[in-house]
Amino acid sequence: MAGSVLAPVPASAAPTAKDRLRRSLRSRRTRSGLLNGAPIVIYLLLLFVYPILSTLMLSLKGARGGLTLHWYADALSGTNLAVLLTTLRISVETSLISVVIGFLLAYAMSRLRPLWAGLMMLIVVVPHFISALVRTYGWIILLGDHGVVNQLLVDLHVPGAPFQLLYNEIGVIIGTTSVMLPYTVLLLYAVMRGVDRRLLAAAASMGAGRLVTFRRVYLPLVAPGLVNAAVLSFILCLGYYLTPALMGGTKQTVVAALIDDQVMKQNQWNSAAALGVILLLLTFAGLSLLRLARAIGANARQRGAA
Repeated sequence: MAGSVLAPVPASAAPTAKDRLRRSLRSRRTRSGLLNGAPIVIYLLLLFVYPILSTLMLSLKGARGGLTLHWYADALSGTNLAVLLTTLRISVETSLISVVIGFLLAYAMSRLRPLWAGLMMLIVVVPHFISALVRTYGWIILLGDHGVVNQLLVDLHVPGAPFQLLYNEIGVIIGTTSVMLPYTVLLLYAVMRGVDRRLLAAAASMGAGRLVTFRRVYLPLVAPGLVNAAVLSFILCLGYYLTPALMGGTKQTVVAALIDDQVMKQNQWNSAAALGVILLLLTFAGLSLLRLARAIGANARQRGAA
């Protein structure tokens, strides 16, 4: 009716959040979804959330049963701090070397025909399917004082040969890089195959040389993949145990080996739990840096498009 004024709906008549939740739970579709998702939630709670919370509580448990930060203070001082810094240094070095070698391999594969690229991918990936212990002993045989590598260097009359390639940081980095390399190659190859070659051709048609095209066009397109590969290698290397334990010396002890020593030999579960929590926090820090790098890259692309 013209000129009539609609009466406001009383506040009590508007559905509240509690009413909407109750109405949603009455829905057959919602109940079915909760029933189907319950096993997954229980699985995650039992195998992921509960162990992490148990480790956190163990790291905060004092000798008399109260809460304390003593174990964290102990983990961040003295020999434990030196081991943590060594682990960070080895992880960073491995990450950088893996990204550089992985970039060169992935770039070469991306320019090959699919058949040859697949064969190169097999050469890179298949060794990863072999037991890590077998691969590590293989590196020990190759890099020993009388191994294949040193024997070749001696035959070539390289000054200073044979070199000490085992039981030091060089041996650890060689071993860990060989483990992380397949991850970086796979990730970077997927990114490089997705680059639109027409952009490179357009840059060349406008007078840009190969170096300028690579630096101004190609490298920014694959930069997110480089960051992802570096962070992935860093995170995986943080908790790696086998290769540093077998190919490193006493000065290359990593956190994973220290945790094993504290649990198996010293029965220091609280200190080992604190080190484990610190590794977890470092992993979260790496993931946060990855998100930050992505956000910076997205903002840069938006400014460039504007």
